[in-house]
Amino acid sequence: MKFVHIADMHFDAPFTSLNSKENLGEKRRLEQRNAFKKVIDFIEKNGVEYFFIAGDLYEQEYVKKSTIDFITKEFNRIPNTKIFITPGNHDPYLKNSYYATHDFGDNVMVFSSPKVEKYEDENVNVYGMAFNDFYMNSSELESVNVPFSNKLNILVAHCDLNGSKDEDGFSYNPALESKLNGLGFDYIALGHVHKNNIENKNKIYYPGSTISLGFDELGSHGMIAGDITKSGFSMEFVELDDRKFEEIEIAVDGLNSKEELAEKILDRYINDMTMYKIVLVGRRNFEIDTRLLLQMVSHDNILKIKDCTNLAIDLEHIALQDTLKGMFVREVCKMYEQGLCSEKEYQKAIEIGLEAM
Repeated sequence: MKFVHIADMHFDAPFTSLNSKENLGEKRRLEQRNAFKKVIDFIEKNGVEYFFIAGDLYEQEYVKKSTIDFITKEFNRIPNTKIFITPGNHDPYLKNSYYATHDFGDNVMVFSSPKVEKYEDENVNVYGMAFNDFYMNSSELESVNVPFSNKLNILVAHCDLNGSKDEDGFSYNPALESKLNGLGFDYIALGHVHKNNIENKNKIYYPGSTISLGFDELGSHGMIAGDITKSGFSMEFVELDDRKFEEIEIAVDGLNSKEELAEKILDRYINDMTMYKIVLVGRRNFEIDTRLLLQMVSHDNILKIKDCTNLAIDLEHIALQDTLKGMFVREVCKMYEQGLCSEKEYQKAIEIGLEAM
């Protein structure tokens, strides 16, 4: 049985973290569509029989009717492929959701209940369930009864494997890996975690988000394609995202001005299809204003600059001097010790004051 497994496409995501660059969010939404077309092209070319979409196909809050029509049009290109969708916490099955009101095609099955349902085919049983809200604090997955048969048994779910509650006290269909492993499924297609676990040695897999949604999702993004029989399965990870997100560390040691730092950043090789977050490290000799530095660099592919540097100034030595600088440092240190300013305010005052002198 040939299959393709994707999850966490998040169609029409707002990409708020990328809005520092004009139109980048719009570009990423087009790139989502391009990645999805690649999935359908692969299925069509390779005669894939089953297509599993393990939740968060779209963003319920933002998705447009035109995007739903695009998805449907792509599904119609593969009428001989059976498509199974398990709604997740970003695209739950609600009364007013497109899952409940839109016809995606005769070859598409959308699971609609938080209780596990079973679709029986001639040679395959596909089990799945749906989020009916934006969270799910308990799960039925661990108690699914899989009867012994010669058929392949597949589970498709949006699930937080070995997960715990978030900071607001919500869970997202938590299930223990050890429990799922013992249920007897031939393959478990999960969604929710945006990083793939393709190196996993059991039968439980996350493909990760189909394209990266930002700098918290570094690495490769795409889909899992495979072939399953009762005697085993083969699979591969297929990259779909043409754009990469990368963090680069740049040391500021020995630099004496923001101009030198800007030049050092721009001297790095910048790939046109990679978006960069610059992380500054080392000991700084001058005040660093990351917002101003980002404007100075002014490169379309550099989205963020984070300052993780420390002061390179020997404050103890300066404080001992009988000079204006020494008096200034002693006074600022006294204010900090008395709790009259925060550490960040203290460091900024030292930098700005000494640079001015």
